[in-house]
Parts: sequence; structure tokens; C-alpha cells
Amino acid sequence: MSLTATAGGLTPLDPPVQCHPAANRALHPDRPWVRTARILAGLFVFAALVQKTFDATLPGNDVDVPQLYSEFTVQGNLGFGLVLLLSAARRRSRLPLWWDHLFGALVLYLVMTGIIYVVLVAPPGEPWWTWDLYWPQLVHHRLAPLVAALDWLLVTRTVRGSWRRPLTWLGYPLAFLVFSWIRGGIDGWYVYDFLDPTLDGGWARVLGGTTQVLIAFLAVSAAVHAAGNVRAALAAGKPPTSKAARSSPSS
Repeated sequence: MSLTATAGGLTPLDPPVQCHPAANRALHPDRPWVRTARILAGLFVFAALVQKTFDATLPGNDVDVPQLYSEFTVQGNLGFGLVLLLSAARRRSRLPLWWDHLFGALVLYLVMTGIIYVVLVAPPGEPWWTWDLYWPQLVHHRLAPLVAALDWLLVTRTVRGSWRRPLTWLGYPLAFLVFSWIRGGIDGWYVYDFLDPTLDGGWARVLGGTTQVLIAFLAVSAAVHAAGNVRAALAAGKPPTSKAARSSPSS
């Protein structure tokens, strides 16, 4: 018996979805080269995080360590690095059924990290295409989002998500916004200028910009969700569907 993964839990599903061997063989998450690539990428993400943390302890740095770990970029890369390493360390059958949903959420956060950096955070005049950055920034804002997107599109997915999945993924960005505003109201430090109501334009500018960011999050979330479902459908040898997520115990 197979299972259907829904927002409310797991329910039995018959007949079971069998993964198509030809679609899974080369890009299955248990393949040694996939696991090796994930380990290397995860270690590189953490190396950049270690460098940033060390730099934050130096006198005269723009942010201290608590402020550094209040950044969406750092939190997203920390989670992505952990998921990459755990995905490489354990066979897919030994990971929870919802693992692909968690992976997809982090793909969304990393892709949006890359987009938001280019649109809102990068220094004025910095070309969007440049790779000439401080190397931890290059890893966290360019390489990690690219790795996340390629992994999601290429590596076999074993679970399809329901229509509620992209909405669920927005829970963390919304919580991050609330946390950032509460923290800023307490100590006067806002993690990003576009979230700072004390700058020109006040709350009207902040809420207008935040609304646009959330719309972008929703659009990208839907695209990531759809891409994951297509990849899972191809692996299962089934046409893409918007029905509830499916998993094969043989994947």
C-alpha cells in the first residue's frame, strides 16, 4: 500500500505509484554522485557561513553575530545546508515522507534570496549579473540559489504536493517579517532597509514594498511547487497532476 501526503497528514492510497526506473536511475537521490554533490554543496554553504560568523566578531563590522543570524539569507542557507547534508547522509527511504516538501520550501527561500538580493539588497550600481562578490556572499546569494534550483529540477522527487503546499511554504517568510519588525521596534535595528519604517517613506513605503515581495514569494512558490510535481510525476511515469501528493515506497 502506498501513501498520500496531505497538509493534514498521511492517508492510504491504492494502487501504489511505482517510480519509473529509467526516469530515476541516473538522478535518484541515492546515487553516489548525487550524494557527493550534495555533500560538497552543503559543506561549501557552511564554510561561507563560518567565514561570515568569524567576520561578524571582528571590530568595526557592520553586524554582530546575533544580527547576522537574524538575516533571512543566513537562516535560509543554514537550513538548506543542513538539508543537503542530511539528504546525502541517509537513503531516501530512511527519510520522512514529507522530506521533499521541506526541501521544496528551502528551494523557495534560496531562490527568493537570490532575487531579493539583486532587486532590493545589492549595493547601488552593482550589476545583477556580476559574480565579483565577497566569497561568502557569492556562495549564499548566487551559488546556493542556483544549486537549490538545479537540485529541485533534476534530482528525482518521490512526493507530489497538494495545492496547499505553496501556501504552507509562506509561513516562514511571514513569521520572519513579524520577527524583524518586533526586533526592530525593540532595539532599533532592522535586518534590511526595505523593512525599516524609520527611513524615508515610513510604513507606507515598507508595507508597499513588503506587499510586492510577498506577491513575488507567492508566484515563485507556485512555480517551485509545480516544478516539483512535474519532476515527481516524471519519476513515477505518470502525467503531472494537481491532486494530493503521492509517494512510492520503492523510491
